[in-house]
Amino acid sequence: MASLDEQIQELEAELERTPYNKATSKHIGRIKAKIARLRDEAVSRAMKSAGGGEGFTVKKSGDATVVLVGFPSVGKSTLLNKLTGTNSEVAAYAFTTLTVVPGALEHKGAKIQILDIPGLIAGAAMGKGRGKEVIGVVRGADLIIVLADVFNGAHVDVLLRELYDAGIRINTPKPDITIKKSGAGGVQVHAVGDLDLDLEEIRSILNENKLMNADVLIRGNSTQDELIDAMIGNRVYVPAFIAVNKVDLTDEETKIEIERDLTERFDDRPLMISAVSGYHMEELKDEVYQRLGFMRVFLKPTGGAADLDEPLIVRTSATVEDVCRKLHREFVEKFRYARVWGQSVKHPGQRVGLPHKLVDGDLLTIITAR
Repeated sequence: MASLDEQIQELEAELERTPYNKATSKHIGRIKAKIARLRDEAVSRAMKSAGGGEGFTVKKSGDATVVLVGFPSVGKSTLLNKLTGTNSEVAAYAFTTLTVVPGALEHKGAKIQILDIPGLIAGAAMGKGRGKEVIGVVRGADLIIVLADVFNGAHVDVLLRELYDAGIRINTPKPDITIKKSGAGGVQVHAVGDLDLDLEEIRSILNENKLMNADVLIRGNSTQDELIDAMIGNRVYVPAFIAVNKVDLTDEETKIEIERDLTERFDDRPLMISAVSGYHMEELKDEVYQRLGFMRVFLKPTGGAADLDEPLIVRTSATVEDVCRKLHREFVEKFRYARVWGQSVKHPGQRVGLPHKLVDGDLLTIITAR
């Protein structure tokens, strides 16, 4: 009997041979669903056989966690050292980092945990090169920095493929799809808005996962791949950006060509850096802060001045309730009202409730019951 990897390869070859049109869409959906199911099974097996691994369980700290993902020897440890001052071992050979090394970066009031992990290699999603332990850490990140160097720009394609195969969707909003098993009645689909998928496509995809009876609610248009992701149910959606290291070791023309090529292929301009020289380090810190969607809220005690030196870091569009929960759950339980000074209100000191959305730079006073 063919191995899981061989079955996946055969199905992928069949998928490439099958032209996509309305007549073949049901068949293609079934193949994609089967590939996803087999790959998920293969990843699960690799995860069980790999075990935890010493140094691969890292307690999250700070306002967010950022993971450096790259092939061995692209300079992840050097970059961590430059950003955080952490003493991560650096040497001119592959696999120097054998555990996860955490460091702490403080930028614009935010405390950001940065993790240097062992280098990924092709096949990591299926367990090669301690890939399962590494992927497990990446899945828990708030932001991924995909790190390549000027000598190996093609590594980006491999890295993104490995992340995708491991169920990590980068820079992609989670599709608004709800699938609930039912006892009878077949597959019932309810769509809000236009939907290009037809009922037979949806049924063929769900049936591949033995979902013969289910209620499906889809808000907005969705693709076969998004429906499959919702069906599998273990995908994570993480923001990411590409950084290209060691730009000090090449000429300006090559650097520009690499930047243009990656921008065209991934529709996102990479950040060109040098961890050794410190080139664009401040820009990298700003990019991390911006991609994490941080904003500052300044707390103002009743009758006192706001603390403008120590802002509270929250995510963009955070509400007063989000701030209360970050401070202590009792702030929500005993909440009476809040007063806000800033761009989110019409007049200074406006009285607001828990659902009020804050903006960057707001001053906030929370009034609780005694």
